[in-house]
Amino acid sequence: MQVLVTGADGFIGSHLVEMLLQQGYQVRALVCYNSFNSWGWLDGVSNNNLEVVAGDIRDPFFCRKLCQGIDTVFHLAALIAIPFSYAAPQSYVETNVTGTLNMCQAALDSGVKRFIQTSTSEVYGTALYVPIDEKHPLQAQSPYSASKIGADAMAMSYYSAFGLPVIIARPFNTYGPRQSARAVIPTIISQIATGVTQIKLGDTSPTRDFNYVLDTCAGFELLSRCDAAIGETVNISSNYEISVADTLDLIRNLMKSDVDFIMDEQRLRPPGSEVFRLWGDNSKLVQLTGFSPELDLTEGLRRTIDWFTQPQHLARYKASQYNK
Repeated sequence: MQVLVTGADGFIGSHLVEMLLQQGYQVRALVCYNSFNSWGWLDGVSNNNLEVVAGDIRDPFFCRKLCQGIDTVFHLAALIAIPFSYAAPQSYVETNVTGTLNMCQAALDSGVKRFIQTSTSEVYGTALYVPIDEKHPLQAQSPYSASKIGADAMAMSYYSAFGLPVIIARPFNTYGPRQSARAVIPTIISQIATGVTQIKLGDTSPTRDFNYVLDTCAGFELLSRCDAAIGETVNISSNYEISVADTLDLIRNLMKSDVDFIMDEQRLRPPGSEVFRLWGDNSKLVQLTGFSPELDLTEGLRRTIDWFTQPQHLARYKASQYNK
């Protein structure tokens, strides 16, 4: 099967590409065009079944060429950093909403058999009830989450209006090797690994439903083969919540560190924008596909710590610089 992964140079996308290659798929991987000729996290990946293409989903003509000959699209390309969405909201609309529109139209024109739209648990906002199932109201508490609500709606409109076989995969908080330092887990691990004694953080009281990246990727692949999931929105979550503070304590203990965590007001989200509770109900995914996460949080963090603390990996992170 010929599949396309957009956002293949990123954290989740690169892991998904590797998983699909291991399972025998022919993979076309879209990386964001840049003058450095960098494939992001796919640099160094060599496989006869891999075709890497550089481009931009904001260009509809490019998207049309990209989707030719493709059976399944895994659409992960997006702007994802929440703090930067406060500073540059239009860029999130152009990439996440218009980019998704371009990809849906290109997939429709090319006769794609599956279109997996990547959503995010941020669209739910602070939980009104837990665990959060797919019927939970959507709350746009940041420009980023608003753009993803719009992107999901655009993709689903192509299912309803034109019959594009869309599945909306809604992962909760994915973590693991290669994650951007804008996220709390890698920024804590990388700073502890460089020997800092104090780490500045925003609010650590919110809870999250953390999922190891390979479990998230397994959810994507299972959904892509599930006929019953077409036209559906499906959470990919662990059905478990833990506070950010408790997660940081777990990392500190696993790394045998005595680092102090200090609250920094400039890292707080604007009032009304913080998502205080995320706990995802994964029963729909389990019922549809038989999905079962392989790693609990402790083992997933051990593997993540092992990766980040390797010198060649740690050198790629600017541990002393606040990454928005």
